[in-house]
Amino acid sequence: MKKKEHVIPSAPVPVPYGAHVMEQGVHFSIFSRHATRVWLLLFDHAEDETPKEEFELLPDRNRLGDLWHLHVPSARAGQCYVYRMDGPRDGAAGHAFDPAQWLLDPYALAVTGQKTWGAHEGIVPGQLIKNGRWFPKGVILKDDFDWEGDRTLRVPLNQSVIYEANVRGYTAHASADSAHPGTYRGLIGKIPYLKELGVTTLELLPTQEYNEMEFLWENGTRRNLRNFWGYSTLAFFAPNGRFACSNQRGEQVREFKEMVLEMHKAGIEVILDVVFNHTAEGGMAGQTFSFRGIDNSIYYMMEEDGQRYKNFTGCGNTVNGNHPVVRDFILHCLRYWVLDLRVDGFRFDLATILARGRNGDLLANPPVIEQIADDPVLRGVKIIAEAWDAAGAYQVGSFPNERWSEWNGKFRDDVRDFWRGASTPSTFATRLCGSPDLYDRDGQSPIKSVNYVASHDGFTIADIVSYAEKHNLANCEDNRDGDNHNHSDNGGKEGPTDDPVILARRLRRQKNLIATLFLSQGVPMILGGDEFGRTQQGNNNAYCQDNEISWVDWSFLRKNRELYEFTQRAIAFRQAHPALSRTSFFKGKNHAGDWPDIRWYGPDGAPQPDWEKGVALACRIDGRSTHTGAAADDDHLFLVFNAGPDPLEFELPPNDSGAPWAYVLGTAEKEPAVRRAGRPVATVAGQSLAVFVAR
Repeated sequence: MKKKEHVIPSAPVPVPYGAHVMEQGVHFSIFSRHATRVWLLLFDHAEDETPKEEFELLPDRNRLGDLWHLHVPSARAGQCYVYRMDGPRDGAAGHAFDPAQWLLDPYALAVTGQKTWGAHEGIVPGQLIKNGRWFPKGVILKDDFDWEGDRTLRVPLNQSVIYEANVRGYTAHASADSAHPGTYRGLIGKIPYLKELGVTTLELLPTQEYNEMEFLWENGTRRNLRNFWGYSTLAFFAPNGRFACSNQRGEQVREFKEMVLEMHKAGIEVILDVVFNHTAEGGMAGQTFSFRGIDNSIYYMMEEDGQRYKNFTGCGNTVNGNHPVVRDFILHCLRYWVLDLRVDGFRFDLATILARGRNGDLLANPPVIEQIADDPVLRGVKIIAEAWDAAGAYQVGSFPNERWSEWNGKFRDDVRDFWRGASTPSTFATRLCGSPDLYDRDGQSPIKSVNYVASHDGFTIADIVSYAEKHNLANCEDNRDGDNHNHSDNGGKEGPTDDPVILARRLRRQKNLIATLFLSQGVPMILGGDEFGRTQQGNNNAYCQDNEISWVDWSFLRKNRELYEFTQRAIAFRQAHPALSRTSFFKGKNHAGDWPDIRWYGPDGAPQPDWEKGVALACRIDGRSTHTGAAADDDHLFLVFNAGPDPLEFELPPNDSGAPWAYVLGTAEKEPAVRRAGRPVATVAGQSLAVFVAR
């Protein structure tokens, strides 16, 4: 290796950040306020253990403010690079400089590493990787991808059907019959299926570069686990390399773009689950990859002694999201994914962290949340908050910006509870109407609520009706991890069974949960595989299960074809009826003598449900455009929900047009019997729902 002092004239400006190929050479720029010395190391190959060249950036030539920058005429696309930095060693100020430690550029567009998922030959378990072939290096990229005129799709939120999936887990199982299992190309192969199901928006668990092998540094059996979910980001601008077929010279970026392009051609949006609340560096004793060695006290929230991180995430560190430098970093990153990788939006993991100021206090108007909402580039994309954090802050219904939608955890819990007999019709009706108790204020609408019954975090829908308790022993944490309050019921036997009565009950309850999701106001999100009864064997926290617990087993599509076809019909029914995707809340009032937009009924001819003690309710939704805001009139809808064990009779209400009601969708084994003599009455089976339409 040949070490050099920098003698090459710098580029005239220090931005943009990162490594950018220019007409002659490559321009490098990196932020560090407190570093006193900076070195750039260049490598010809991903596996090189020593750099080909090393340049020292000189403060008087290569520093402007807090930006260190360098133009290297000999550098080229396909090479790899890292930095080293030195600076003050005052631990009380939170500094953690180590001039011997290699550092990954936070703006690296692609990262080298193991060529295939789970490869770790040569890594010594328990030993931190300071430098060497296994240390992740940035890849210098030149963007020459042909987008063929593509652009983000902008599917309106109220017309969206979100489908949550894991890139690897969706096609890793042999039953997926994929030519490229566990990859972006594997997802491309499932586009016809997603279209057939009716999906408009694919929400992917973290695809930013992360280290699935992080458990190698733990003791005992956990070394054999993998970080399957990916909530431990290593490089925020870089698509995960192990989700690509080739990845050592940045091919993962091209493959990710190919996946987005093909999804867009099929009319399917791609939104990403992003993690700006913590990083892969963990606690102060964790592995240094990047931020800690570049400017620890700026990128992370520190305790007053400078020796510990504030830990609002439960993952060892907390990103200092409302520091001006970090705010810029987050905005730069989001814009890059939208402008260069063409994604259609983001779901923010533990987004309440972004509502915390630099000392950790919750802010009324958090700057970074407002900037994301009002950024000119991001104004047209979906932004969804997981509106809580691991330190007890819960902001569902109060996330501090009206443009953000929210994962509605209360919808999840209350809908589960209603169908297992543990909630009231009043609470259920509130969720069915788009949760006006949470969102009907300040001009907001039902699309503020992203409704879901199950997500990656928790039981699948099949497990909600098959397990009363979590079964997480495979995580090697003595079943202590995961939520203890699952709002679930096993139907009479814990786990698998051959009892036909229990199996029929479970199928009906899955249909009830799925149908309720698509009959509710708000934005529906379904977990990939729930449409055909995927199980995680009772594991409600499968973050580390890179195996058949987490992988989608496509044989269930054949076994549970009835459930799949029911889900497909429920999605199609929602898409065909604007009355189910309103952009304003129900008022329940007459308009110029017409029927109200919604009217409620109880069983047995009761004019209202028993809101607090009942087990059933029905509602008539007026489909006229004056109520729904749609371009044309819709059908009137009559929805009946019977969570009790016994059949109940519901009078079918009259219509001003005199049109009769027709049964179109239901979860019972048989169509509800309708008595036509006198006032028509429908008998709806216990533990089922039924849907009727009339012009």
